[in-house]
Amino acid sequence: MCDQDSMDDMLEQQLKNKALSRRQFGAMSLGAGLVSLLPPVAGAAEVMESEVEIKTPDGVADAYFVHPAKGKYPAVLVWPDIFGLRASFRQMGRRLAESGYSVLVVNPFYRAKKAPTAPDHADFSDPATRTSLMALMGSLTPMPVLTDAKAFIAFLDKQACVDKKRKMATTGYCMGGPFTMRTAAAFPDRVGAGASFHGASLATDAADSPHLLVPKMKAQFLIAIADNDDKREPEAKNMLRKAFDSAHLKAEIEVYTGAMHGWCPPDAQVYNHEMAEKAWARMLELFKTALA
Repeated sequence: MCDQDSMDDMLEQQLKNKALSRRQFGAMSLGAGLVSLLPPVAGAAEVMESEVEIKTPDGVADAYFVHPAKGKYPAVLVWPDIFGLRASFRQMGRRLAESGYSVLVVNPFYRAKKAPTAPDHADFSDPATRTSLMALMGSLTPMPVLTDAKAFIAFLDKQACVDKKRKMATTGYCMGGPFTMRTAAAFPDRVGAGASFHGASLATDAADSPHLLVPKMKAQFLIAIADNDDKREPEAKNMLRKAFDSAHLKAEIEVYTGAMHGWCPPDAQVYNHEMAEKAWARMLELFKTALA
């Protein structure tokens, strides 16, 4: 889960970006401006989308489910960042479905409230907003994450559009990065690929560090590391590489030079189009091979 230093970096960058350009403002809006930053999918599949509710042992989770209109496809479970389920993640989910996947984007904070769980264009420099978001993130310890992963995978596997003969994938952003590793370790026979984008605290000295779970996995991984995260924790990538190498699992672990923590969602003030598209392309390549 994202640590305090990552949040401090996000706050510092947000303060620097108070004066948004017109293009950045369009990227943060809910309509065509947001879509314009996401290139169209070549040969995009026609998709069906819906808001769904999923029963878990702790309540009812709201989520966005999108998939090609015809046929069966590999499932993908998407864990959003600290700002939660919102328009930009729905757009990313739709884009992934257009590429041939059945995609579930969840509200990880459903125990507290339904999405949206953060204000539009949330200002992380606002003390009240920051305190609220950090409290939500702090509530997601490993146990509830695994409880939710079990329920979300069960939901996906009941859907007619999901090809259960093929492995599924899970992706996570910021605090969602560690969730992908915990999910892959808890369900090794189901999860064949994982992708973490600017995930924080993936490899630490803590007894419950996600990298210690790698021996339990069977999934191939993409770990896209923010430049400033790497500067703060330069050994993390080496710990991750060692863990995957020891487990004889394929993992592409790369520092994205110039990309700041949080760079992938198109509504982020630190959004880096070039690096986000690179990470997206590497994810699709991983899915193509690992979910075959």
